[in-house]
Amino acid sequence: MGAKVGGTDEYNSEINVTPMVDVMLVLLIIFMIVTPLLQQGVTVNYPREMNSPEEDGEITKDTSVVISIPDNNNFYVGKEQYPIDGLGEKIKTMMRDKAPDKRIVYIKSGVDVEYGTVVKAIDTIRKQDIDKIGLVADKKKGGAEAN
Repeated sequence: MGAKVGGTDEYNSEINVTPMVDVMLVLLIIFMIVTPLLQQGVTVNYPREMNSPEEDGEITKDTSVVISIPDNNNFYVGKEQYPIDGLGEKIKTMMRDKAPDKRIVYIKSGVDVEYGTVVKAIDTIRKQDIDKIGLVADKKKGGAEAN
């Protein structure tokens, strides 16, 4: 007679975890959105060891300008040797009739050539109003490499 249906008068002493889970999920979402924004610098994809870019077909044409630097003191355009001072004039005359989008100079450098020597060649090319410079390297062979 007086019995309650559907509940008791006693207090529930268990922790209700539902609001705590809701708060944790909201914090997780916030951190997932904010974390990529905290990266500093620019993401760079490093080249893989065996991947090499496709060879530019323009390098092998007779009309292309290729500067070869076998050592620190010699600069060649084709098979003719030029001093660094005369290199600019030769490049300028070779590029005179080319369209602006076809004005590219390729540089082939030897293994023992210093970095500064290649930079001098690049500076000489840029003084001729040429912005496209290609650096030519041997295609890496697959398999084991001898040291």
